[in-house]
Amino acid sequence: MKISGKIRVAVAIVSLIYILIPLLVTIPASFTSASYPSFPPHGFSLQWYVKLLERPEFVEAFWNSAKFAFLTAFFSVLLGTLGALAIAKYDIPGKSYLVSLLTAPLTVPQLVLGVALLIYFTPMLLAGTPTGFLIAHIIICVPYVIRFVLTGLSGFDYTLERAAAILGASPVTVFWRVTLPLIRPAILSGALFSFLTSFDNVTVSLFMVSSDMRTLPLEIFSNMQDAYSPIVASVSSVVILISVVLILILEKIHGVGRLLGSTH
Repeated sequence: MKISGKIRVAVAIVSLIYILIPLLVTIPASFTSASYPSFPPHGFSLQWYVKLLERPEFVEAFWNSAKFAFLTAFFSVLLGTLGALAIAKYDIPGKSYLVSLLTAPLTVPQLVLGVALLIYFTPMLLAGTPTGFLIAHIIICVPYVIRFVLTGLSGFDYTLERAAAILGASPVTVFWRVTLPLIRPAILSGALFSFLTSFDNVTVSLFMVSSDMRTLPLEIFSNMQDAYSPIVASVSSVVILISVVLILILEKIHGVGRLLGSTH
């Protein structure tokens, strides 16, 4: 049975509204002049954004999130790109099973993954350490990079590499001057998506952090449990803004349509 175009448009609009409702509530609520959360906001004020800068726990958590997100993106791109190149260029026995194994974290619920990593890291004394936290985030993000780079390599013309090699270029030169420029958009997209995934992660991070190592999403989660105030709406709006900017950059580089196609 074919679905008419009008029904598809209606479903898309309803889905978009459903996704945007939290944003349409959170962002206006962050500008309230009241001392309690309210929607519609009472008056207009930037006081909660000013007070946000006066809360050292939020500022420290932001820099922790940014630091781990940058490191996660770097190592995920390094490992994921090398893995994707090996899968795409070489005839590896059981290649399809290898791809399924490397991208398995995409299909495993993050709650299950978090518990598994906690059980695995505890005997290794990595649970609750910055190293264990970083490794956990890399495990989550590497599959995305592999998907992106494999998508970028799907239409790659390997005769360009062979032509460069015939002309005397070394393997390193071939990679830097021929291969890398052609797959750079896919690598940049993987880096941005890894950064965003790490920066916003809550579920796995809950199992990996310690009392003296907090990230911004976890700080928001903790404050919502204690006492929800407009400052939580303001810091959530900052996270939303960062996510939207990165998604727009990702759309410009790679395209959200190709993103959705490459992660399935």
